[in-house]
Amino acid sequence: MNVNQPTGAPGAEAAANRETADWKALRGDVEGIADEAVERGRGFVSAARGHAEEYVDRRKGDAAQSVNDLARTVRDSSKTFEDRPNIRAFFDSAAEGLEHLGTQIENKSFSEFYEDAEALARRAPVAVAVATFVTGFVVARFIKSSSVSAVRDFDAREVPVRGGSLRDVPAPGLRRDHGV
Repeated sequence: MNVNQPTGAPGAEAAANRETADWKALRGDVEGIADEAVERGRGFVSAARGHAEEYVDRRKGDAAQSVNDLARTVRDSSKTFEDRPNIRAFFDSAAEGLEHLGTQIENKSFSEFYEDAEALARRAPVAVAVATFVTGFVVARFIKSSSVSAVRDFDAREVPVRGGSLRDVPAPGLRRDHGV
């Protein structure tokens, strides 16, 4: 064997170089696709946020009107406590707070509401947790009471079945005599 001769075949080295170049090109293509996907994802998130902000801005007038209507109702209900000034003051204070909230809803943007909610959660996390728990509890009770009344109002014996209603179906374990 001569020292000047290569140890491998010249074609094998060229093939290895082509394979390395192919892998580098493929990696470059994948990186380009990933960068494009990230850009499109950012664009999608930005568009979704824009749509959400636009929707909230359109609906905030309705929300402000609902809060103001609630404030008016609370203020009207306080008139029944003419003889109890402490209770009336409580209702009037609640109505003023609701009116202030209605004004804030009307004047603030979606991003300002988000920032305010985030700041409140950072300042008083326990209060937010308790409010979330109480809200969940009230909603669960409301849903449960609604479903119980719906079940109570439902009379399964009146469900139509072929040949009559469930009232005509014998209890389990009993056989109906068909005259046979």
